[in-house]
Amino acid sequence: MRIDKYLWCIRYFKTRSIATEACKKGHIRINSLVVKPSKEVYNSEKISIRKNQIKYEIIVLDLPKSRVGAKLVDIYRKDITLKDVFEHQDLLKYSKEYYRKKGAGRPTKKDRRDIDEYKDE
Repeated sequence: MRIDKYLWCIRYFKTRSIATEACKKGHIRINSLVVKPSKEVYNSEKISIRKNQIKYEIIVLDLPKSRVGAKLVDIYRKDITLKDVFEHQDLLKYSKEYYRKKGAGRPTKKDRRDIDEYKDE
């Protein structure tokens, strides 16, 4: 089975064309080698997927005949992604908090003065 079809079947990508694009951009590796979308996948191969700034690591257990339901995905792959990666992602989310809510609009006159005062220091 092709790598793009496999990743689509086990629900790592919403569409097969998105999986193909990820392969073309070099976000998908099999046994630490960058692959094309047409690369064949076999049992017990290690796949690295770079998606949303997270590096997922999976091992192929079996090949599905078609796209499977979310509950059946674990039959076809074993997820060996480190838990530290997800904790790091949470820390990044909290580090980007601002005192103003996102989408609150332009800075007020007081905000502008505070920014100018900060720059002058």
